[in-house]
Amino acid sequence: MSKTMLEIKNVSKSYSNVNIVKNVSFDVKEGEILGFLGPNGAGKTTTIKMILGLISIDEGSILINGYDVKKDFEKAMTYIGGIVENPDLYNYMSAVDNLKLHAKIRGIEYSEVYNVLKLVGLEKSMDQKVSKFSLGMKQRAGLALALLHSPKVLILDEPTNGLDPVGIKELRDILKKLARESNTAILVSSHILSEMELMCDRVAVIDNGEIVKIQSLTSDSEEGENKTVQGVIKTKKTNEAIVVLKEKLKKDSEIKDGKIYVRINKGEMPNIVKTLVLNDIDVEYANENEHTLEDLFFDVTKGDDKDE
Repeated sequence: MSKTMLEIKNVSKSYSNVNIVKNVSFDVKEGEILGFLGPNGAGKTTTIKMILGLISIDEGSILINGYDVKKDFEKAMTYIGGIVENPDLYNYMSAVDNLKLHAKIRGIEYSEVYNVLKLVGLEKSMDQKVSKFSLGMKQRAGLALALLHSPKVLILDEPTNGLDPVGIKELRDILKKLARESNTAILVSSHILSEMELMCDRVAVIDNGEIVKIQSLTSDSEEGENKTVQGVIKTKKTNEAIVVLKEKLKKDSEIKDGKIYVRINKGEMPNIVKTLVLNDIDVEYANENEHTLEDLFFDVTKGDDKDE
């Protein structure tokens, strides 16, 4: 079993008596990419800043490779790298000089500077001033900086902001390579749900400061049997079926175009059909359609889009 590298346990944070993050718990294992999703103002960035030690934790604990951020801050931070908002780079310096400066401060061999620049695809542009970089190149330079000390845990807050499709794919490929080849545990937030679906192994969805869903995106995982799908049912007794689904199976459903749509676990449809038939409801048609991540997101957040 993969080792848990990042563990958030019952973490809460308030500002001016307003609860921003409420009893949040999730983890990220080595070699895993976990997508952190939620509407604007849901608590994503606040949670990430607590993980990186940029703001204090009111309640709960955050463990990085087993070290508590509150009790053993310096040790915990040696295992983590991250980018929140804009990469911390000097525009008047070249990419290689930026990284060499940080390497000197942290006692890291310069050879590692060239390794990470090659990893993020900047070896041919490393002598250019950062001010001349495109947004995508700046993001990759920031990622190189975050990777300079070979962190076991990588935290990225909206790293695809402003990137074109080519830049987004390049970043995705780099992160998947890091997870696969270096066993890095990666937590990444983004508003681009289709990209998260391609990149992540699991997603954790936060809404109003609370985790409302943790979902596997890989069909062969231990959680695969519980993967959410959309059930579609057609019957002449639509209203009666809605009642049975609610009362017998605790399933909320809705009617569209004469069909019943209900969110279920993968493989659950045969039991649903059996229950309906035993309650004198003939089923003309029943099928399972896998939910997209977008379906899941809007389902559990009710389509909210709040201001920061």
